[in-house]
Amino acid sequence: MANLGFLGLGIMGGPMAQHLIDAGHTVALWSYSAGKAEKLTGGKPKATPAEVAAASDIIFLCVGDTAMSREVILGKDGLIEQAKPGTIIVDCSTVSPSESKRIGEALAAKGIEFLDAPCTGSKAGAENGKLTFMIGGKKEIFDKVEPFFKNMGELLYYCGAAGMGLSAKLSQNMILGSLLQAFNESMVLAVKSGVDPNQMLDILNNSAAKSTFISVKAPMVFKRNFSTNFSVKWLEKDMQLMLDHAGEQNVPAPITALSAQMLRAAIAKGYGEDDICGSIRLLEDLTGTTVKG
Repeated sequence: MANLGFLGLGIMGGPMAQHLIDAGHTVALWSYSAGKAEKLTGGKPKATPAEVAAASDIIFLCVGDTAMSREVILGKDGLIEQAKPGTIIVDCSTVSPSESKRIGEALAAKGIEFLDAPCTGSKAGAENGKLTFMIGGKKEIFDKVEPFFKNMGELLYYCGAAGMGLSAKLSQNMILGSLLQAFNESMVLAVKSGVDPNQMLDILNNSAAKSTFISVKAPMVFKRNFSTNFSVKWLEKDMQLMLDHAGEQNVPAPITALSAQMLRAAIAKGYGEDDICGSIRLLEDLTGTTVKG
């Protein structure tokens, strides 16, 4: 059994950390929100990220954005302050690939190893230990961490050098974000035209437009269930990361830009904390339509 750490205990991080604890590892815990660490059964709550680092050989984190990631790793009372040379830090957050590389370089100067390992699978995947991880960094470090990834997920993709896990994750989410917008537009159009939404979903599920994403999210929309699995505000954040990354690679991304703006408009309407399927209400509001089963 290993001495592990975990930072960030939200919708994704909390279940991920619990799986490591349940596997028998000693897990030092820290969260931005007071009390979350104490709610996990069998963990070892710590006052700061630095204290987590002092107690751990391998540390995972899953936080909201690039600024949070940099702060808990390199900031005051951050991991770098007490992490021993040879410690491995694994960032499962979806953050800027270029900034992640810079964080890794700062850690390397202290003899600390680093992997970028964003994950997908949303709340259900985290709770059921069925996440998919996309990993960038040294292959030999990935090999050391692989058993712990398997405590939390079932599919692991080693993508290559530092930042490449994040590049793969953002490319995947780029499709997700635009697929969401296509679903919102098509379903509002169908219902506005008088088509029954359940029939429309059946048509989609038996056509070339079939999508697991749509099959899962459409029933939630029909039931008006927008409880959060993956929030509008975090997908909008990811879409902006995609646009920044595309700009760095000189890749045009016009569809992504439009989808990001529609998500931003949904946030402005007050839907940012809700599940991404709740973004359909932006078009419903504009058209006087309700997509309800």
